[in-house]
Amino acid sequence: MSVHERKQRERAERERLIVATARELAERQGWDAVTTRRLAERIEYSQPVLYSHFRGKREIIGAVALEGAAEMASAVRAATSAADGPRERVAALAVTYLDFAARNPAVYDALFQLDGGLAYAREDTPEPLKDAFAALLETLAEVAGDGVHPGLFTEVFWASLHGLATLTRAGRLLPEEAAGRVELLVDRLAVV
Repeated sequence: MSVHERKQRERAERERLIVATARELAERQGWDAVTTRRLAERIEYSQPVLYSHFRGKREIIGAVALEGAAEMASAVRAATSAADGPRERVAALAVTYLDFAARNPAVYDALFQLDGGLAYAREDTPEPLKDAFAALLETLAEVAGDGVHPGLFTEVFWASLHGLATLTRAGRLLPEEAAGRVELLVDRLAVV
C-alpha cells in the first residue's frame, strides 16, 4: 500500500469516527449537544482536523443523514423481501419505517427535520436519499392503484408514516394504538 493510499484510508477512518461519534452523542443527548468542540474532544483530534473533514455541524448532520438513509433502505428492503404478498410487504415497510424512526431519533431528525445541507427531491439529491425513497417505491408501486402515479402514492404514504413517527415521538398519539394505525394506513391507502 502506498503512502497516499494509507493516508486516504486513515482520513476515511477519521471521517467515520467523527460521524459515529456525532451520531452517538446526538442519540444520547440530542443534536444541541453536538458541537465541533465536543466532537474534537471525544475523538481526540483538534478542531482544525475536524474542520478538514467537515465545514461544520451542518455537514456532519448531512453525513449522519446519508448514513441513516442507507440503513433505513436496507432495513426496509430486508423486511419487505421477507414478507409474502403485497399487503404483508406494505405492512412490513410501515412497521420497519416506524421502528427505525423510534430506535434512531437523532438519525431520523438528521434525515427529515434538520438542515444537513442536502438536496431532496431534485436532480442533485445524493444517491443514499434517492435509494431510501426507491426502497419505499419498490413496495408501494405495486399497491398504488390504477391510474395513480406510483411516485406520488409513495410520497403520500411516506408523509403519513412521517406524521405517525413524529406525532408518536412527541407523545401526541397513544402508543397502544400503534398497530391499529399501521393496519388502518395499509388497509385504506394500499390497493391490494
